[in-house]
Amino acid sequence: MAVIPKALMALLVAALLMLLTGTAGADDLHHFDDPALQARYGELTASLRCPKCQNQAIGDSGSPIAGDMRNFVARALRRGDSDEDIRQAMVDRFGDYVLYRPRLEWRTIALWAGPGVVVLLGVAAIAALIRSRRPERVQALDSDERRRLETLLSRHERSNHQDRSQQ
Repeated sequence: MAVIPKALMALLVAALLMLLTGTAGADDLHHFDDPALQARYGELTASLRCPKCQNQAIGDSGSPIAGDMRNFVARALRRGDSDEDIRQAMVDRFGDYVLYRPRLEWRTIALWAGPGVVVLLGVAAIAALIRSRRPERVQALDSDERRRLETLLSRHERSNHQDRSQQ
């Protein structure tokens, strides 16, 4: 069995320690003495979306921008800012995308109702197309049209009768 030199062992231990401290630093949770502030911090970091990560809250994200956002939330809570002020500051900086639950505005209503309106317009267009291809309803013949039809039918019957007699 080969003996590992002390220098190599020290290098491996140092690398392992660097890896362990690097992962511990990624989880930078802020702690508050007041349980109400801690709860607000948890709710805010769960309700704000990381702009870099796909559909991940800033409380769960390990990205540097999410860490900056968590730091901002913690500082704002310590300053005494309201939750709405903190959310508005995030929207001002990152846009409405940062909110998991966007505010009810005309553009968000249009965004959510738009697909339904398009489907309804499509159904209406298909119904109009089907109705336009239906045959028109038959109307009763007036007296002139009836006389003309009877004349044409009698001619046709006479020609059929003559054709049969010639055969």
